[in-house]
Amino acid sequence: MGKFYVTTPIYYINSEPHIGSAYTTIVADVIARYRRFLGDDVFFLTGTDEHGQKVYNAAKEAGKDTETFCDELAEKFRSLWKDLKITNDGFIRTTDPQHMKTVQYFVEKMMNNGDVYRGVYRGWYCVPCESYWGDEELLEGNICPSCGRPVKRIEEVNYFFRLSKYRDPLLKHFHENPDFVEPDFRRNEMLRILEGGLKDVSITRTTFSWGVPMPNAPGHVIYVWIDALINYASAIGYPHDTEIFQRYWPADVHLIGKEINRFHSIIWPAMLMSVGLPLPKKVYAHGWLTVNGQKISKSLGNAIDPRRLTEVYGNDVIRYYLLRDIVFGRDGDFSEENLITRINADLANDLGNLVHRTTAMVVQNFGRVPNPGPMEGPDTQLVELATATVHRYHEGMTSYRFTQALENLWELVRFANKYIDLTEPWKLAKRPEKRERLSAVLYNLLETIRLVSLMLLPVMPDTSEEIRKRLSVEEEPSAQQLKWGLLKRGNPVVHGEPLFERIDPAKWSRVIVTRQEKGEENEEREERALITIDEFKKVKLRVAKVVAAERIENSRKLMKLKVNLGELGERQIVAGIAKHYEPEELVGKLIVVVENLQPAKLMGEESRGMLLAASKGEFLRILTVDGEIEPGAEVS
Repeated sequence: MGKFYVTTPIYYINSEPHIGSAYTTIVADVIARYRRFLGDDVFFLTGTDEHGQKVYNAAKEAGKDTETFCDELAEKFRSLWKDLKITNDGFIRTTDPQHMKTVQYFVEKMMNNGDVYRGVYRGWYCVPCESYWGDEELLEGNICPSCGRPVKRIEEVNYFFRLSKYRDPLLKHFHENPDFVEPDFRRNEMLRILEGGLKDVSITRTTFSWGVPMPNAPGHVIYVWIDALINYASAIGYPHDTEIFQRYWPADVHLIGKEINRFHSIIWPAMLMSVGLPLPKKVYAHGWLTVNGQKISKSLGNAIDPRRLTEVYGNDVIRYYLLRDIVFGRDGDFSEENLITRINADLANDLGNLVHRTTAMVVQNFGRVPNPGPMEGPDTQLVELATATVHRYHEGMTSYRFTQALENLWELVRFANKYIDLTEPWKLAKRPEKRERLSAVLYNLLETIRLVSLMLLPVMPDTSEEIRKRLSVEEEPSAQQLKWGLLKRGNPVVHGEPLFERIDPAKWSRVIVTRQEKGEENEEREERALITIDEFKKVKLRVAKVVAAERIENSRKLMKLKVNLGELGERQIVAGIAKHYEPEELVGKLIVVVENLQPAKLMGEESRGMLLAASKGEFLRILTVDGEIEPGAEVS
């Protein structure tokens, strides 16, 4: 028996869980169930990420104490996983006292190894992503490349991790372990980052206190991402329970979303190298999930509680659809129309009909599992396909190609239905001299169904159990039973209700209905969008005349402008417009600027103000004044 340690990301609790967060957890559960099916000693970890500015802000907006806010949302995740029949062995919260002690121990060990030092961070910070960005990494208009929201300029005394020190060791590890990060295109993204060089990263914050205190550094809390990554070690006993930790570490696979790949594939391995721990065997970065073609959003009304879907369609059906229709590793869409198609075609027509027709004929003619017989005609083809399917199934499941594994399994299901048409058991039943042949045909069908039920177990555990009950299979399911001919003759066979009912799409009420489709006013969005006249008056807009313009060296998007604001004098503004304008075409233009914006430095150049521009996609135009007016005129 081997060991297997699988983790999900720990989910940030600034909002409630939805189908997107459920997706990764369901995939992890499928992997955990499959490895147990193989006989492995499995530890399956999930949990919640509860520190950082984003959580602190969310609690404030909700009018709640931060600790109470975290307790309530963490319980919602726990409750959801229980309702979805997730079989996690551990659930960690980053507010757990033991985890916080481990984080301090881990960081102190990095410091003692010479990998943490004190310095000043000057740069950009994205609060929603809790991530730091350099000027060259931002999108046009100082936008976070991960979440697409504006970043804020910060300057504070921090502690830094010498990430740059581990660039070469990480490159070596990537080249010696080509399957360390999957899919391969995600690995290549990380390789490009490594090949371009690594900068040291800030690992503390001083502007808020909701986090793990930095050892021997009053006023500093450990950066939420450093804190969060260490959960994979703290949850299995590091450093206080050596026996458990050594039993399961290193992790066999970290399942993550693609947006946090850099943290898991570069920063986390470097941290482990720093403290001398083995690296995880694999980081698997999957794509994003949309719902009916739209980004998951509370304001759209599609950030739906997965319970509603399972209550209507069934837990197994949702699991099957997510694994069958969405290629793991790629971006995918949860389409309720496609879900209904899968229910009707794959589950009701293919699998449901196979089980229903077969058990009906067995009960009618024998009542029990009949005797097998000599192979003839299509029998050999069925057995050979079943044997090949078992092999392909294992290949797909162990390599996380779940869609392929299920496609291969359904080839067997469809051929078993075809086998019924080829052998015509209803005709054999009418001829007493063909009873032995009828017995062989029905045994072959029942044995195929038994094998299918076993291979379905990780993905559709309840359906798998129901099928085995109908065949009176009492043995604890295991991969060792995936051999032809193990179904016991004489077992009672039950012909029950159809496993799945067909759905008429024309008469069906869908679960996911957006607010727009309901014809409701999006009051929440409108309320957030409205500001008072007093708030607007805080922004000072003035007309400025561009006196000079030039590109900033080593920047593809930044340009510095010298502008005249009349009585307020001249000042410099740095703007991300170099891809859209040549410097000479800007000189002399009357533009609109925000005059009372806090100064900031971009690529070493001070910017005192911000020009206004309109953009759509890749297209951008500066706002200019119609006609002549003195520079410095106030815009109201």
